Formats: sequence, structure tokens, C-alpha cells
Amino acid sequence: MSTAPADTVAPVVECAPAKVNLFLRVTGRRDDGYHLLDSLVVFAAVHDRLRAAPADTFSLTLTGRFGAALASADDNLVLRAARLLAKTAGRSQAAALTLEKNLPVASGIGGGSADAAATLRALARLWDLSPGDLAALALRLGADVPACLAARPARMQGIGEMLSPAPRLPQFGLVLVNPGIALATGEVFAARAGGFASPATLPEIWADAAAMAADLAALGNDLEAPAIALCPAIAAALATIARLPGVLLARMSGSGATCFGLFASPEAAITAEAAAQLPRGWWSWAGGLAEAESSTGHASGW
Repeated sequence: MSTAPADTVAPVVECAPAKVNLFLRVTGRRDDGYHLLDSLVVFAAVHDRLRAAPADTFSLTLTGRFGAALASADDNLVLRAARLLAKTAGRSQAAALTLEKNLPVASGIGGGSADAAATLRALARLWDLSPGDLAALALRLGADVPACLAARPARMQGIGEMLSPAPRLPQFGLVLVNPGIALATGEVFAARAGGFASPATLPEIWADAAAMAADLAALGNDLEAPAIALCPAIAAALATIARLPGVLLARMSGSGATCFGLFASPEAAITAEAAAQLPRGWWSWAGGLAEAESSTGHASGW
């Protein structure tokens, strides 16, 4: 197959939507130290944006509200993903990468993993690689990267590599709130005490958002308590969400510190978030899921 000259190949842009863990159970721990999880993940219609253009060497330019938070990282997940794909695919090409960082860093919504997944998708398009070849690489970059590569609702189990279809989801909206504090996943797992949970039992379908919220309320997030112990502002964020009109469920996502509120519709979430009184330095967003609402929603903060 002939390769077009670099200056004739158009840049590729991929979105990296925020991952939200509607529930998260820690079900065990492997001998190598990795924890086994059971979670239902969805992807909100707020995202980072990754642009890839042909170049002689790999480079990364950071823009966006949270780009400065990554400026000190010499080899973040975006560059790791790019170099791993090039090496595995035997490609001599490189790329100039630009990451528009709109999601808070180290915030429990898979920002770094989503960025890595977007990098794999973008370079696969740029280099005309088979998307099917990406799944095996994703797990080497992190436990959340396989789910973020697919970027659609899924049941996530194992250490993140076991993905199965989510129950049929009703319409619902989300409000995301982050108290402006980065929280390292490893520290949260290290602070966790107690035993392990059993995998959740989920229905095939939820009739509406209220029924889904009622079931999710019983499942919880096993990392919420240790995260609050490390970052008490998470409790304040949960309390803020719980006071919003129409909220059906308030919970932390992933290992924190981002929390979410579940609402009957994206419109209800946007209305509630617009009325919220958030402390200075907090970040928030409201809207629906990425599949249904890829370009709408409302963000505020800072």
C-alpha cells in the first residue's frame, strides 16, 4: 500500500468523552496487586479533544482550561499511546498531537484514559490501521482505556479488560461536579479498608431514570469512603449535588474527586446545574450522554 506524502494528509480529530462510573464495586485483588472491579460506565457529552497531524517526530501541544495541569508531564498517556501504537504497528511515521484539555486532571472521570484512547483512534485513522488491532494495546495503557476506546455504555469487570453490554438505559441527565482537587487513584485504593464485594445483579432494562437510580443507590461506589477520607471536599460536592432540584442520585465517579448527580433528563440536569451555587475554583458540567448528545451541554466553573 502506498503512503501519501505527509503534507497531503489531513489532520484527524477525535473526542475523548468523560467516563462516569454509575456504580463501582471492588470484587477482589490479583496476586500482582491489581484490583478486580465491577462497574457500569457511561460517557458524558463533555470531552477533551485530540488532534493528530502528520509529522517527522512525535510532539504534544496542550491547550484548554486544564492543559497547564499536564504541562510538566514529559511522557503522559497521549505520548505513550502514540509511541506504543507506532512501535506495535511497525510504523515509521510520527504525529504532531494537540490535546485540548477540557476535563479536570486526576478526577475520576477517565480523562487520561480517554485521551489515550482518542490518540489510538486518531492515529489508526491517520495511518489507516484496523480499529480491531487497538483493543489489545488499550489495556497496556491502563485499566480504563479499553472502556474509553469503545466510548459507549458498558459493564466493566476484571481489571477493566472484561467489557460486556450495559443494560438498556433510559433517558437521563447528568450533572458533574469537581471540587478542584486532583486525587491519585493509587492513593485511594491504598486507603481502602475492608473486604471485597460480590458482582452486582443488573436488569436487562430500566423503565426510566427513577427506576435506574433506585437500583444504583443500593450498589454504591466502594472507593467513595476512602476518597472522602483523603479529600473531604468530595463530601461537600456530594452534598451540593444532593440539594439540586430533581436529583435522583448523588455519587462519586471512579476514584474521585468528581461526583455526579443523575436526573430524569439532560434538560433537567442543565436547569439544576445552572441554579447551583458552587464555591470558587469548582468545575461543573450538565447534559446527557455522548452518544445522544455529542455537541450540547453546559459547563461552568473556575
